[in-house]
Amino acid sequence: MSSNRPDLPSPRPRGILKNASYNRDSYHGRPSPSLDMPKEQEDQDETSPLIRPQSEGVESPLTLSTIPSPEDSENWNEADTEDTKNSWYLVLLTLSIGGLQIAWSVELSNGSPYLLSLGISKSLLAFVWIAGPLSGTLVQPYVGIKSDRCRSKWGKRRPFIVAGALATIISLVLLAWTKEIVQNFFALFQVGAESQTVHVVSIVWAVSFIYILDFSINTIQAAIRAFIVDNAPTHQQNDANAWASRMSGFGNILGYLSGYVNLPRYLGFFGNTQFKVLCVIAVLALTITVGISCLSIQERDPRLEGNPPPQKGGVLSFFVELYRSMKRLPPQVRKVCAVQFFAWIGWFPFLFYITTYIGEIYVEPYFVENPHMSPKEIDATWERATRIGTFALLIFAFTNLAAAVVLPLLIAPGFEPPSPQPHTPLTPHAYTPTTPRSMTGSDYFAYTPQHSTSKLNLSEPSRWERIKSRMPSVQMSAFTLRRAWILSHLLFAAATFLTFFVHDTTTATILVAFIGIPWALSNWAPFALIAAEISKREAIRRNQIPAPATAEGQALANGDDPAQGADQAGVILGIHNVAIAAPQVIATLVSSAIFKALQKPRGTPGDDSVAWVLRFGGLAALVAAYLTTRITEEGEEEEL
Repeated sequence: MSSNRPDLPSPRPRGILKNASYNRDSYHGRPSPSLDMPKEQEDQDETSPLIRPQSEGVESPLTLSTIPSPEDSENWNEADTEDTKNSWYLVLLTLSIGGLQIAWSVELSNGSPYLLSLGISKSLLAFVWIAGPLSGTLVQPYVGIKSDRCRSKWGKRRPFIVAGALATIISLVLLAWTKEIVQNFFALFQVGAESQTVHVVSIVWAVSFIYILDFSINTIQAAIRAFIVDNAPTHQQNDANAWASRMSGFGNILGYLSGYVNLPRYLGFFGNTQFKVLCVIAVLALTITVGISCLSIQERDPRLEGNPPPQKGGVLSFFVELYRSMKRLPPQVRKVCAVQFFAWIGWFPFLFYITTYIGEIYVEPYFVENPHMSPKEIDATWERATRIGTFALLIFAFTNLAAAVVLPLLIAPGFEPPSPQPHTPLTPHAYTPTTPRSMTGSDYFAYTPQHSTSKLNLSEPSRWERIKSRMPSVQMSAFTLRRAWILSHLLFAAATFLTFFVHDTTTATILVAFIGIPWALSNWAPFALIAAEISKREAIRRNQIPAPATAEGQALANGDDPAQGADQAGVILGIHNVAIAAPQVIATLVSSAIFKALQKPRGTPGDDSVAWVLRFGGLAALVAAYLTTRITEEGEEEEL
């Protein structure tokens, strides 16, 4: 028995005690005499349905097994299944995604202008932003594997969430006050603020903390995604990831709205520049949301899972283990990653260049009318164009949030919780009281005290859920998550091809707003499908749901699954992020080739190079739509 197992209150045995027996005596290797058993039955086999199996390597005191009487009918339907959580629980579980999205939006929307204001060149700026795909490819898989192996008393994911949040907060503050920190430091050595040394060190300092910020954000993102998978019931993975998408939408809107307001005018005590105030807001949002999620959601104690397999070597062994995990991915997860690879070849150009696309439409008539503008006039025209493009992104964020709220109400859930098996008074194990030392890991997680002391019951339906249950359902059984995801790829591809017919900013803004719908599904569907697969496999191992009648399902139930160890939430979500980040390199190379072939000098009319980059992304989306058709839905498995 591990000494670090938490002490739990022993539930009081209920009903009429029909039989009680001691477990195997650890010294003599045979059953001890029972309390009321005849002599000839003393040596009965321990596999009797009335005797609770003893966990291997655990010395346990008295374990009681009972058959409840009819007077205890309240326990007849008690089953070892997962509780359904209400909406409040899912909100608390996913709240930190919203705070993280605010921090991420600050970097994406204001990072480039801030670095340019420090004097960094555009060529170096392109090198700086390679930090995004680099950190996504390396950090998230590493954090996923390490958190899967974590056995801290605080949980598997919570230590990484807190560490990533602290690193993100420190990076934002030190990045926003780069000039002041560097100038004050060199002032101690009588070096002027306008010197070349201060200029170079300021750039190096800022670039360094951009990289640290990206690595920190990817750390917390990997941990939060795994945190959601671990703590949402199997049949509510779709709902949990839908709430994560909504929180991300709220974060985007708050980030874009904050960028529109003259923040130093109203919140000057946070800083004297827009970027400083935005960073402080991001710090506060991240601190509050992460704090609420970590304090309100209790992880399962990973110490009850036993020690992880030994791991040899350092960084090299990490890549070896990552490669092996990729080869052993569950088939469903492998298919989702293949879809994501091509889908994000299309999404990256849109996310990076859509503001420029709308800006090109805006400046086109001005450049046609006056093809000989001065550089200052060109800059002023493009500044107005950028604001219009940013406004389109704000409308895009509102559409995305609306879709994230409405679509889960229309799409049929991919997994329904099994109905509890009926019990009769003579059903063995309808109720089996246990002592803390006789509990296995699954017993510990399934045990619920009869009288909860929590003021906020997160398993009871909320008032809104009770009202919604009385309303007619608007879900369409044929409109499954997979089909919705296929449709989203097709809609995105169609929108990119419609750029052939868009010639004004109003139409372009409407088109961008429309793309908010497939973007909502892109932020929800893959995570929901992967999370459901991870959670379902874990529930089968815990005997909480029956295994499907497939070769894979039976192997999983029998402990012979070849993906064993490679289907943990951390490593799978890390590999999934590689499938998202790696396409950025391909998209960047292809986009660069298109720009080199079609781009015209700045201030010259007729430049539609960005539109062709978007259309290239639409072609990749068509490939993603085809690959999505190969994803298996619940009930489609090939039976034995």
